[in-house]
Parts: sequence; structure tokens; C-alpha cells
Amino acid sequence: MADSLAAIREELSLANRILAHEGIVDAFGHISARHPGDPGRFLISRHRAPQLVAPEDILEYTLDTEPVHPTTFRHYGERVIHGCIYQGRPDVMAVCHHHAPAMMPYAISRAAMVPVYHLGASMGARVPFWDSRDDFGSTALVLVRPEEGRSLAKALGQGWTILMGRHGATAAGTSIRETVFRTIFSCKNAELQTQARLLGHVEPLDDKEVELAAAYNLRPGPLERAWDYWARRVRDAEARVAPAAKAAPARAKPGKPKTSKTATRKSAAKAKSRRR
Repeated sequence: MADSLAAIREELSLANRILAHEGIVDAFGHISARHPGDPGRFLISRHRAPQLVAPEDILEYTLDTEPVHPTTFRHYGERVIHGCIYQGRPDVMAVCHHHAPAMMPYAISRAAMVPVYHLGASMGARVPFWDSRDDFGSTALVLVRPEEGRSLAKALGQGWTILMGRHGATAAGTSIRETVFRTIFSCKNAELQTQARLLGHVEPLDDKEVELAAAYNLRPGPLERAWDYWARRVRDAEARVAPAAKAAPARAKPGKPKTSKTATRKSAAKAKSRRR
């Protein structure tokens, strides 16, 4: 179990950084995974930007979103999104919440988001729309109360992707990699749907096409192919940054400024000249 837990921490931290590198999350947004050995727990990073998440940042929570182990780290306020979906959906093994720019026009306008190409089929034939106003009136548009999380989970139902009014979107999956795949390609689908609308017509996939395309693309082979591509991209980017950070000159320590030997000799010469 220790090895399995270490592996899931590593994969979940990489998923955070992939989603950041692909422009899905920025300073905000989060992805979680159900505990591999205890379905009554889930794993999610401490309160920090996804691009910075490392395996040691991953914490354990009960499905009531209480930390399993005492910690001084801050927690994501919206972890109820994750806990409540896990409570209602035993088949869900990972959840991602984000505010990707491609999805926001649909979260704002209430325009129906539909699969318009084969990779977009992974988001499901229908994407429900949840609005916090319906049950809770005007709020700060963040989900921090269990009743809000339960309301969202109920609206998601047996689906895999849901839009959140004026807020963002949430995707679920049967694994971390499937959830990352669904999240990224639902955002790409949103971009393409918007572009097609500008041309005057959107021709969505029919229900059978959605069923067949989703089944085809969510097989292990396509998931691994996409994951390897995204992982390589983010690791290459991190590798380019590391040497630059290492080569950056260290900041001078506070104290008496250093004087070069040349400057010292010039000062001595000037002083000797003045004495003459």
C-alpha cells in the first residue's frame, strides 16, 4: 500500500502541473484522487497553485473533507466539491475543478455545450448546468459548504462534466489520467464549438457517435498516449527552467559592500595625490 500511495501522490502532483502547463488551471483550480486503499478518503494538494504542486504537498481527507492527519498547511476551501462527488459516485476515482477560459463563456451564457469532435465525446453527450443561485441565492461563487457540494453532485448525476454558472466547470473520471484527458479535451471542444458558432453553424455528434467515440478514446492506449505527451511537455518545460534558476547569480548578503582591488588601488592613488 505504501508504494501504491506514493505512486498516486506522484501521479496526482504531475496531473496538477500538466493541467497548469496546458492552460486549464492557473493560480486557481485543483484535481483530486480517491485514496487507492480506502474509498472513504481522497487525496488533494494543500492550498497552493497547481503548477507548484509536488508529491509532498498531497494531503489525505475524509469524504466529509476533514484532514486525516493534523497539519499546519492551509486547505482548499472548495474541497467540498471533491468530497461530495466521491460520496455520491462510488465509480468516480478523480475529480478536477477549473475555470478554463475556453469553458467560461458557456458557464456565463448558459449556451449548451455539446460534443463537436471525436475527442470531445469524452465529456458526455449532455453537459448539465448548475447554478448556485437556484438553491443558495447570491453567493461569493465559491463552494465551501457541504450543502453546496451536495447540490453540485446531485446536478452532475451520472454524468462526467458539469458547467457551473458564472464560475467554471468540474469533470470526473474513473482514474486520474481519464479525468485529465476529459478535462483537457472538453476545453478543446469548447474552443472548437465557439469557433464553429462564429462560422454560423454547429454540427454536434449524435448520441451514437458520442458513445462510440468516447469508448474508443478512453481505452488505455489513447489515454497513455495523451498522458505521455502531456507529461513530456511539462517535464521539458521544467527542465528548461531548472538550469536558468540554478545559474541565476546569488543575491549579495547584507553587510559591508565589497570593494574590488582595482577600486582600492585607485582610492589609494587619489589619497596620495592629495597629500602632495
